[in-house]
Formats: sequence, C-alpha cells, structure tokens
Amino acid sequence: MKAMVLAAGMGTRLLPLTKDRPKALVEVNGRTLLEITLTRLKSFGIREVIVNAHHFAAMMVEYLKANQNFGMSIQVSGEETLLDTGGGLKKASWFFLRDEDKANSGAAAPDTTFILHNVDVISTIDLHRMVQSHQANGALATLAVQDRKTSRYLLFDQEKELCGRRFVKEGKTEFVRNVKPSYELAFSGIHVISTRLLNRMTEEGVFSIIDVYLRLAAQGEKIKSFPADEYQWRDLGTPEGVARAAEELQDSRHL
Repeated sequence: MKAMVLAAGMGTRLLPLTKDRPKALVEVNGRTLLEITLTRLKSFGIREVIVNAHHFAAMMVEYLKANQNFGMSIQVSGEETLLDTGGGLKKASWFFLRDEDKANSGAAAPDTTFILHNVDVISTIDLHRMVQSHQANGALATLAVQDRKTSRYLLFDQEKELCGRRFVKEGKTEFVRNVKPSYELAFSGIHVISTRLLNRMTEEGVFSIIDVYLRLAAQGEKIKSFPADEYQWRDLGTPEGVARAAEELQDSRHL
C-alpha cells in the first residue's frame, strides 16, 4: 500500500515556527512533523510515499536526502503554486495510477487503496482497522472523524455516509443529499481512498478534496466515516498544538 503526505501548506498558523522552514520540518521533542508522520506510516507497513511541497520545498528535499528517506521510497511533488488538498492530490495522482496502467497491460492487479495523511496531525488511529472498514464497505473514500468541537463540521447520515458540511463561524450549512437525521463530526485529516476516485476528480487547478467528496456524495458515491473517538488525536497546526503534543508524547498514556 502507498500513501501521500500533504505537507505543502505555508504553515501560517504555525508562525513564528515556520518563519525559516516548512511546517513539515517543525519539531516536536526533537523530531519533525514529517518524520513523525512517515515513521507512523512505516509502522503500518507502508514503504512508498509521495510528499507534496511548496513553502521551503528545497529544504524538505534536502532533509529527506540527509535522512535517507527514513528507509522508505519517497517522491516529492513540488507545487510552484499551492494547489490545496484536492489539487495537490490530483497533481500527484500518477504515483498511484501507474500501477493500474501496469495492470491494464496484463501485469498483476494493482493495490487500489492508499492513505492520504496531513503532516500536521498526530494520532493513534489504527490505520489497519480503517483500511479494513473502507474495503468492507466498498467505499470510494473513508474519513477519520471524531465527535469534538471544530470550526467546520462534516455531516453524515445514519449509514455513516457524507451528506453535507457546516461552517460554524459563517453560520452556513450545506447539504448535498436530503437526509434526516444527520450528525456533525470533526474531520481528523486522515483519509483512506480508492484509486478509482482519482479519475473522477474533474476539478482543475486549486481545489479542496472535501469539495470533491461532496460532489461525488451528491452523485450517490460512498464517502464513509470512520469513527475515531477511541483514539488520541492532536492538531499540530499551531504553536500551542505543538507544545501540547510535546507534553503528550512524553506521557506513555497518550500519543
């Protein structure tokens, strides 16, 4: 199985920590966010990864080279212009689709599932269980979610399928399917995706992967939730989040 790490953002919320480095190289107890994410993916058996880069991209490339890619096969997808989560994945889609090309030419069937992971989150979410849930449900994408406070909620129906979203600050709720009841859950920045989604990303340029999910959910595709309340999770997108994670990583009961 392969994975993509989303690491191209400017890291504005992490200032001043990102004044002289990409957010992926911000450290928690002497380890970068990128190292923590890659090590975690490696612990689940993932050896092939693509990482997108923009802010201080050359520094990230040199960092990976200096650390021998942490014993993994790693590609870097450079973005001259930030493409957001959806645009970034679409640009890197060749990394996942090349195996399907081999299969179409008579080679062995490809691994049709991959993981998409934000670099600025850390968790104990069981990726094996998440992949098993995704495959058992025949989902196009499966999103790790929790029942916690956030500024933007995703809405799911009783079948745990995506049906909308709500922006708290704007007081705006958007439904793509008319279902009742619906449940508000916070997305945790970890996805399991089937490669067949990649050819259905008709959006161009800069766009969010969430917009893709909502469009496809409206068309009846299965965009499922994976309840992750039993696991620890921390947003590392702010200096406060980094400091809190540093404390939790020193406590064996936590991350």
